[in-house]
Amino acid sequence: MTLARWAVAALILGALVVWLPAPAPASTNGPAESAREAADALVAATAAMRAAVGAQDQVAALAGAIRAFEGGLELLRVELRAASLREATLQRRFEAQSADLARLLGVLGAIGRMQADAGQLAHPAGPLGTARAGMLLGEVAPALAAQAAALEHDLREAGALRAVRAEAQALLLDGLDMAQAARSALGQAMAERSALPSRLADDPEALARFAEAAQTLDQFAQTLADRSATPGDTALRDFALARGSLPLPVRGVLLRRAGEADAAGIARPGLMLATVPGAIVTAPWTATVRYAGPLRGYGNVIILEPAADYLLVLAGLEMVYVRSGEVLTETAPLGTMGGGSDTGTDTVASGARTQSLYVELRERGQPVDPAPWFALTAQDG
Repeated sequence: MTLARWAVAALILGALVVWLPAPAPASTNGPAESAREAADALVAATAAMRAAVGAQDQVAALAGAIRAFEGGLELLRVELRAASLREATLQRRFEAQSADLARLLGVLGAIGRMQADAGQLAHPAGPLGTARAGMLLGEVAPALAAQAAALEHDLREAGALRAVRAEAQALLLDGLDMAQAARSALGQAMAERSALPSRLADDPEALARFAEAAQTLDQFAQTLADRSATPGDTALRDFALARGSLPLPVRGVLLRRAGEADAAGIARPGLMLATVPGAIVTAPWTATVRYAGPLRGYGNVIILEPAADYLLVLAGLEMVYVRSGEVLTETAPLGTMGGGSDTGTDTVASGARTQSLYVELRERGQPVDPAPWFALTAQDG
């Protein structure tokens, strides 16, 4: 790629990240109060839509509805990531607990077989020691099984909670699309000085959808309030504390660090990784997909939001498996690199042709060096 094309592509990528809908302004209240504020704002916007007659009043009412939807969606994105992270954590604990229980039951079975063989002593203290060991393990096994059952119950509840959050997010996204489409149509009619479109407030289906969204936000607020009263699992990890431990999104070799110029003299704020053709790209952290699609000069681009104020940009994929709005768990497949065409490839030290994945991290909209965040190995550079 020429110097000019890289410069244009970099500008487009920066514009894309800036263009992404910004999180709703931070409230001085907690999440429960913020969710209730969003629900109240949506109810007020619906009432304003009913009362609005003139075009300007309709625009203002629709803008209020859009802000309410965006505020609720921002809270849901945070909650969905937390729910997915909790589910993944519980899944790992359950698998470890189940493995311990299986090993313990295996030991108990082996002791039983040994006791059945009168000629074999399974314990240095003889048959009595074997019997005592068996009794001790027999007391531990039920307790371990109970812990595994409790974890399984928590895991099912976490999965159900995540599903409810996902349904609520889909409902709010649908309402947001309706409000944005209505505002766009109204704005176009005003610009063209043509007849105004039918009011969204006159559409019974739209009003029902808005009322359902407000009720969902209200229920969401109550859930958050109940959870605040009962401290939850404190073992969940915080993305801000993951610095230095993130796995790279793809197996490969580090070609260039942030700020290092390539052969064309272009220096970018992210990492460039050389991968084998067809390599699978995965999510290094539980995250929301904010954008997934093509971008001229970068191939397919995926922008992940692992936490509020952070965006992780992955550019250069050929195939994309995810869609905007999805919440992914750590190591979830995002897509694959190209199959070996010359487009977007680099030559590594061995002389082999490889695909290139660009990784950029942004904090509060500003690029930061991604290298300190990842657990880079000697092979990675």
